[in-house]
Amino acid sequence: MGASLAASVKDRQLARRVVIWARRAETRVACSEALWCDQVFATPEEAVGEADLVIVCCPVEAIHPLVVRISGHIKTGAVVTDVGSTKSLVVRQCHSIMPEGTAFIGSHPMAGSEKSGMAHASGDLFRSKTCFVTPLVDSHEGSVEAVLRFWRELDMEVATVSPEGHDEIVANISHLPHILASTLCSFLSTKDLEWRNFAGNGLRDTTRVAAGNPGLWKAILEQNREEIVRALSQFENELQSLKAAIANERFFEVLNHLERGKAYRDRLRPGGGED
Repeated sequence: MGASLAASVKDRQLARRVVIWARRAETRVACSEALWCDQVFATPEEAVGEADLVIVCCPVEAIHPLVVRISGHIKTGAVVTDVGSTKSLVVRQCHSIMPEGTAFIGSHPMAGSEKSGMAHASGDLFRSKTCFVTPLVDSHEGSVEAVLRFWRELDMEVATVSPEGHDEIVANISHLPHILASTLCSFLSTKDLEWRNFAGNGLRDTTRVAAGNPGLWKAILEQNREEIVRALSQFENELQSLKAAIANERFFEVLNHLERGKAYRDRLRPGGGED
């Protein structure tokens, strides 16, 4: 996502300079050769020194440690945001360590795919997708507006919610679907593996997100554990209700379930992003 973000910023001329730091040396070399990158730094401390807006693009468990590392090197007036998939813990941790005259405002662009790496970067990744911005009650108003404006200038539809509200929403519409897709694939892996060769697009479409990075998703599930457990419990109730209706031949209830599901699916916004 970081490479796509840099390319989008450059394409739209939203910044005078786009500078990069990446953890891996080979990634820094690749960035230095990209048209959307003006300069690559060897350390994150050097990279943020003159930046007005710092965007932290890394797995959720690494956001706070990285912000701790750069916090003493951010100039007065700078704003830091992120692209993490969980917000409550990250926002409160990072907000509390920001030096006076700077601000951390959480963000979560609902864009991307199950694929990762610079090879899959796209300057149009964010167009017409949703971005959550998750300020705290005492967040600096001007900093919040700067982050809102940034995502809107990438042609995103911005929703402002509390960090806790964000985590409840994505537990249901993003984290739960990933768990269900992964669990279905895990279950099917216990069956005859030859069955995979008979699968049509239904299974592929239903389970596409299960191809996502397991380590990245483990960290997401850890950080949003309470909301995910709550969503799973509610889903279990729904599944048990359907199971009972099928077992007891109450097919009018089954039909209601299927029609309700179809109506929801038909009303999903076309081209919506994903975590």
